[in-house]
Amino acid sequence: MSSTRIDNRFADLKRQGRAGLVTFLTAGDPDIDTSFAILKALPDAGADVIEIGMPFTDPMADGPAIQASSQRALKGGQDMKKTLAMIRNFRAADHATPIVLMGYYNPIYIYGVDKFLADAKTAGVDGLIVVDLPPEEDDELCLPALKSGLNFIRLATPTTDDKRLPAVLANTSGFVYYVSVTGITGMTTPDTRAVNASVTRIKRHTKLPVAVGFGVKTAEQARAIAQCADGVVVGSALIDALQATLDTNGKAGASSVGAVTRLVANLAAGVRGARRGAR
Repeated sequence: MSSTRIDNRFADLKRQGRAGLVTFLTAGDPDIDTSFAILKALPDAGADVIEIGMPFTDPMADGPAIQASSQRALKGGQDMKKTLAMIRNFRAADHATPIVLMGYYNPIYIYGVDKFLADAKTAGVDGLIVVDLPPEEDDELCLPALKSGLNFIRLATPTTDDKRLPAVLANTSGFVYYVSVTGITGMTTPDTRAVNASVTRIKRHTKLPVAVGFGVKTAEQARAIAQCADGVVVGSALIDALQATLDTNGKAGASSVGAVTRLVANLAAGVRGARRGAR
């Protein structure tokens, strides 16, 4: 497949000699207008790549923060059509920032795989992370996605050993997402020494960039991980920052967008302040 925005962004980051900040938001949380306002503001705040969560009723790999964000979005009527429309509207002004849709296979299956891939590509999606489709089921979505020109980004975990890793990497493109802790999102902080060792091990198997996520909450943690990884992924901390601004009915306020973008700017400063080791 030809180069995507994801490929181009990580190549540019490599030329700059720094890691990238990958930010996550759930589409439609807490409402479509606020969610879109956050999405538009992320690049200027310092996001290099944006992951957009596809709301789902049973996000089994996610912790309480992201589960709650999905519930708020679904309660507000968010669906796949609205999520793709949000990305299409974003692309009207931003043609460079990579967009990755992240979530579970069920909403894609219900939408229809062929229709989803065509509509996602047209909307301006660059890659997919689908956490509940293992390599053994690549024919289901991964290979069709690659054929349509979308990167398919796979997760590696602390339990992905050298025997399993080649299967995980076989059809992965764009970047590898290393889950730095075992368990669900947002519940444990990563051990940077262990992360460094794992990233080094993964890089022996692939030339793809390696982004590290799960548990990163502060600029200091982001800076430490950026010293060894090609990207630092932050999700639950951003959802927490947003949630803290919502009223008792889960409605956004005047401070909601700014709370997220200020944290993103702080995290971006941490990533950009990392001293890079050998890559």
